[in-house]
Amino acid sequence: MKKTSGFRLMLVSALLLVSSFLQAAQEARYFVGMKSPSAGMASIQRLELQKNTERLMQFVQSSKFNGQMESHLDRVNSLIIKTSSAADLAALKSNPAVEFIDREIFHPAPKPVAGFTATPQQFSPLRNFRSGQATPWGIRAVRAVEAWTASRSGLGARVLVLDTGIDKDHPSLAANFEAGRDFVGDNNNVPYPFFDLGGHGTHVAGTVAASLDGSGFTGVAPQAKILMGRVCASGCSNIAIASGINWGVSQAVDVISMSLGGAFSTPAERRAVQAALSAGITVVAASGNSGEGRVSYPAALNGVIAVGATDINNQKASFSQYGPELSIVAPGVDVISSVPQGTGLESEVRVQVGQQSAQIVNSTTFAGSFAPAQPMINSLVPAGLGKPEDFAKVDVRGKFALVSRGEIMFAEKATNAIQAGAAGLIVYNNAPGLIRGSITADGSTLSIPVFMVEQNVGQAMLQAIEAGRQVRASLNVVRTNYSSFDGTSMATPHVAGVIALVKATNKALTPAQVKQILMQTATPLGPNQNNELGAGLVNAQKAVEVALRAKAQQARMPQFSVNQ
Repeated sequence: MKKTSGFRLMLVSALLLVSSFLQAAQEARYFVGMKSPSAGMASIQRLELQKNTERLMQFVQSSKFNGQMESHLDRVNSLIIKTSSAADLAALKSNPAVEFIDREIFHPAPKPVAGFTATPQQFSPLRNFRSGQATPWGIRAVRAVEAWTASRSGLGARVLVLDTGIDKDHPSLAANFEAGRDFVGDNNNVPYPFFDLGGHGTHVAGTVAASLDGSGFTGVAPQAKILMGRVCASGCSNIAIASGINWGVSQAVDVISMSLGGAFSTPAERRAVQAALSAGITVVAASGNSGEGRVSYPAALNGVIAVGATDINNQKASFSQYGPELSIVAPGVDVISSVPQGTGLESEVRVQVGQQSAQIVNSTTFAGSFAPAQPMINSLVPAGLGKPEDFAKVDVRGKFALVSRGEIMFAEKATNAIQAGAAGLIVYNNAPGLIRGSITADGSTLSIPVFMVEQNVGQAMLQAIEAGRQVRASLNVVRTNYSSFDGTSMATPHVAGVIALVKATNKALTPAQVKQILMQTATPLGPNQNNELGAGLVNAQKAVEVALRAKAQQARMPQFSVNQ
């Protein structure tokens, strides 16, 4: 037995060695964090560090280096290299000027909780899409409008969003867009490298600083400037995030907003975040969408403002992560904002009972549902809860099935409707309100449209049919420039926008002071066991008022504390 155990141990060790060799042989990107002179370092030590740093730079730029130096992140004192050579990595690690080497990893790409699939469009000027429909509820909830006069609506503040990119020509964003950079490096984005293929980044940017239009649609800080760093595609690289932060420091932005994250942070991300904070840049990030009692990274890092999500009733969103690091909460449910032009899909359901005129009713459609570009009109056939046995009792072939929410998943109802030959499916809720989400788990599209209507609408249609009246429905999806998302990703830009208003009011505030102001002026919410709501709902009006008072007192007392 002992010999067998020893053999197994040797085999496992050999496999680990082979695995390590293969990993080293694969070309990868690395973040090389270099040491910086410390305040207490003696002159001879500083000189030695300088020499080692020079040797390091000479090595990665010489023919002895088998890899490639991609960039020098001067604001975070680091290098980005690409190599497959274990010898190269060993040589770098042996240099006394190197503090750590961090291999590239990828966090999950940020996505709305309820799902969204951007519908590709031809990248030519788009016209005749619907504009925003009045002021989003979250803008009012954080009392942004009341803060605009004192803060000049964020004029002079600059916010860097690190996300999936941006549609810089969006009518709600074009006036406030300043600059964009791509840090993903996939080289396949059109019409420009930092264009938003996923929709997430454009949505976040709109909540931060969309310009105010005639319909009342606006961001929190409608006069602030937006910079976009595309750091996420299929995932978010720690190296791309660090590179984006480095760019933000070089641009001396006021705020860095990151609606992204994961279960852990890397040395590269920690160094970059610390560099931003040390440079006086406030960093805000999403707490995460798993609903668990732990805050995601980078939100959980010291000095970062971690943001959770609330709904329109000021209740914690079910998906919002929480924990001791959670700083504050903001609107994150049913948040309407900009998406790449023409990729938003707005459901339109008209119902006609007998000979009455058709009436538009409140509705939603689902990601993964067939989206009719022209109205599909058909009669409705009730089919209970949409179970196979319900469809077996009726003939829905070529017609729209009307089913109630409940007992089985929406996707199952849709599958059963398709198998029964239905041309479309309308689900009516079994509770007040509407539900959004994805009808398919793999990103595929169903062969029929699936829409949801409110409970009272569905019950009225069912009663009319049972009374012998014909009920017909028209199902249509209209392309728009706007969409409604859920997530702590949507809460974070509300806070970033409030910070823009605060910084526009008082540029002298440090990141720690900004965080303190936001937390001390937040509207308390409860119950708040386990710090599920942080300090409460961010309040732009009160935060700007405190920032304004601080500015006046800072002029008299340079060492002023916001506690005074």
